[in-house]
Amino acid sequence: GRGSVKCVTSKEIYRESSQCQKVFFIIRKTFSHNVIFTIIVQVKNMLAQEHVSLFLPDIKDSTNHRKSLWRWWNQLSRFQRSLLYVIVLVVFFTLLYFLHDQNNGVVQIFEHSVQITPIETNNIVQLPNGQVLPPVNIEPDAKNNNLYLDKSSDIVHRDEIGGQHNKQYTKENYLLSSRTTSHSVSFAGPTTARQKAVVEAFKHAWKGYKKFAWGHDHLKPISGTYHDWFGLGLTIVDSLDTMYIMNLKQEFDEAREWVANQLSFDISKDVNLFEITIRVLGGLLSAYHLTNDDIFLEKALDLGERLLPCFETTSGVPFSDVNLATRKAHSPKWSPDSSTSEVTTLQLEFRDLSRSTGDERFENAVNKVSWHIHTLSKTDGLVPIFINANTGQFRSYSTITVGARGDSYYEYLLKQWLQTGKNIQFLIDDYLDGIAGIQKLLVRYTPRNKYLYIGELLSAGKDFKPKMDHLTCYLPGTLLLGVKNGMPSSHMKLAEELLETCYQTYAQQKTFLAPEITYFNIQDEGTEDMYVKTNDAHNLLRPEFIESLWYFYQITGNVTYQDWGWKIFQVCNLSTFKYIFAKSYINMYILGI
Repeated sequence: GRGSVKCVTSKEIYRESSQCQKVFFIIRKTFSHNVIFTIIVQVKNMLAQEHVSLFLPDIKDSTNHRKSLWRWWNQLSRFQRSLLYVIVLVVFFTLLYFLHDQNNGVVQIFEHSVQITPIETNNIVQLPNGQVLPPVNIEPDAKNNNLYLDKSSDIVHRDEIGGQHNKQYTKENYLLSSRTTSHSVSFAGPTTARQKAVVEAFKHAWKGYKKFAWGHDHLKPISGTYHDWFGLGLTIVDSLDTMYIMNLKQEFDEAREWVANQLSFDISKDVNLFEITIRVLGGLLSAYHLTNDDIFLEKALDLGERLLPCFETTSGVPFSDVNLATRKAHSPKWSPDSSTSEVTTLQLEFRDLSRSTGDERFENAVNKVSWHIHTLSKTDGLVPIFINANTGQFRSYSTITVGARGDSYYEYLLKQWLQTGKNIQFLIDDYLDGIAGIQKLLVRYTPRNKYLYIGELLSAGKDFKPKMDHLTCYLPGTLLLGVKNGMPSSHMKLAEELLETCYQTYAQQKTFLAPEITYFNIQDEGTEDMYVKTNDAHNLLRPEFIESLWYFYQITGNVTYQDWGWKIFQVCNLSTFKYIFAKSYINMYILGI
């Protein structure tokens, strides 16, 4: 190739570093002076950078190089020629790899499928390609009538009565309820073969964590070491409710002892507000409600007070990061903005902390955020994925997606409405507007088998991208939960079709493991419906699809959803049994598989 290179003298190069001196003496007899100077400058740059490009001047452009290229080549030693061969091959295959990754189009996740044991498929309803499950009866069945989701008296369709059953919310008439009373709950543990298999898998992972990473955030299972993200024993706190529901008394008691005596938030380290809320604050509050043990509530209150400085902004929209010891909050290092989904996915935990302690500061802080987001202009109810904490405004030309950084905004609108007794009108209005916007702007069908998927809008809604994150697979369960609690019956069809597509992201891979991101074909009817790019082919054991299956099974009673979950568990367990992390078994267990 040809590139512009700053001219330097040999004395300047000699003084630069001892490394350049060595390179100079090695190649001085091989190349012309111009080539020598160029290579040494590039080698120096290589020592200071992770990635460099090597530009060699055209041999013909060197006025001092009067020999033909062929004669020059013949004068090289065998070692020199081999070295050049290696350099050319490395550059060629590097370029080939990146071009292939960007432009390949349809890429399979793995060339060879893993060998798996036979899956139990007795009760699985086989669906032809392109077809979804028939409409299901959402009336509760007898075995599930103890669940609050199955209270049929709660079903009042807004599209039939105009939504008048909801009370109007204003800042003036919203009153914080008195502190809630929590009572301990007991569980018998696993009773079916499938439940026992899930519990055994959890115990296996927990044993590895306890042996190699106890008290640290995460186990690094391949190396047998640990990783600290926040330094708060995330695995322990995040697994409290799982162990309690599984009736793993010894493991739970050990974890409880660690929380009581070892868990301290007085550490001078920045943490992400959203992540620590859903993992640690949520984990402590759920453990408190299950056990009625005040130690968990005391720790939750301590943490909540350290997180409140995040909300001390001009707009009330919180900063994304905070130092737990100094209690100083700030924007993330990589951007001046916060993620929309993160600032709108704190409300359940903070409101519960207020309801459990009687301290209204936490609920007031997140109520202000929800109200502020409500007042902002949106695109048919859809929100951009970034918002500035100081100005309180969405970032211009941000992506609109139901996936990463946008997903749980819509989920928490519905769940907040349910958490507050269906009393806050603007929450359900924003939820309905958002779902309508999804149906209008983001829903597409593949041309071949008519799979429904939800894409993204780029450049402030100007361009559509046929890309769907695995995170989007939370939406079928949320939609069904909404239908069960009075949302339009049209949401049921969207939920069923999207759930089928999510299942296909697993079923169409040879490994039966869904990728992180799936792309969909939009024009050519002769190609596959979905494809995966190499960089997106990893599976992060995300729980969103399992959560949706749980809602569908519990509400409809259809064992197909239970069997889908069991099949995914078996594949995950077999593929990663030696390495799997203890998290994410909770939904598998309560799904009943």
